[in-house]
Amino acid sequence: MKFIISIGLILALFMGCGQSKQNDLLDSTSFEIGIISDCQYCYCDSRGERHYKKSPQRLIEAVHLLNQKDLKYTIHLGDFIDRNFSSYDTLIPIWNKLNSKKYHVLGNHDFLVADSLKIKIFNKLEIKDRYYSFTQDNWRFIVLDGNDLSFHGALSEIKKQQTDSIYKFFKKDSVPHVKKGNGALSKEQLHWVRSELEIAKKNEENVGFYCHFPALPFDASHNLWNREDLLELISEYSCVKLFFNGHNHEGGYVEKSGVHYLTYKAMVNSDDKSSFATALFTKDSVLIEGYGREVSRGLKIN
Repeated sequence: MKFIISIGLILALFMGCGQSKQNDLLDSTSFEIGIISDCQYCYCDSRGERHYKKSPQRLIEAVHLLNQKDLKYTIHLGDFIDRNFSSYDTLIPIWNKLNSKKYHVLGNHDFLVADSLKIKIFNKLEIKDRYYSFTQDNWRFIVLDGNDLSFHGALSEIKKQQTDSIYKFFKKDSVPHVKKGNGALSKEQLHWVRSELEIAKKNEENVGFYCHFPALPFDASHNLWNREDLLELISEYSCVKLFFNGHNHEGGYVEKSGVHYLTYKAMVNSDDKSSFATALFTKDSVLIEGYGREVSRGLKIN
């Protein structure tokens, strides 16, 4: 599988410098990670550009390539499966062959299983908390649960009531991206995010967000319901540098106020190509190396 541009070429193009300057870009705090989004497997007939049965082989190929690199971790940005609880049993043995640490973001399709089985999803994906954080060198990574309030992922009665309330609140104003396939962050989760940002600020850490649903670019079909609340919160903290997500299978990118909002393309899409990436974190850049449909790019960190 050929990638679009090698990391070495990205370094040269991005920095406009020779090998010695490229080496200066890398230091003891540099690290690399793997990123996959929307593997979205089920043993189902293809629909449009979604080729569900091809996802296991694409994941096998991605794991094989990622295992050739010295990655600190690999993260899947949600919709590991498309539907059916048994779909997890096909993918998890492949996923577990990764040499690196592994993290999952919860997607809306991950909950498209029988109601009685939804509580078992977390054990399958080895997720202890629906939203959580972890650190790597001078970065704090905040993993959001955009299904916290949603019609597919709200599991308690209080969360179901809160989902119904916030959905009706936005729908009365005809907010276009408030669709039943998306979701929102609860007030409790937003309070937790603020506490994480305060810790990052105190520790002088950079912050990267992972979520299944995009906050930006604006998207009438895929955004978090209460994206404005999250964006307002992010705007108060200069330590936030990245927001990586899936959900929109065609991808997307925008930079706003020094924050890079990047939607990764779906592994499940396209008849003949996969989609995944690595990201090399350096002292002032994040260099994305895209494979298949994913685009390679350099993100400057101020």
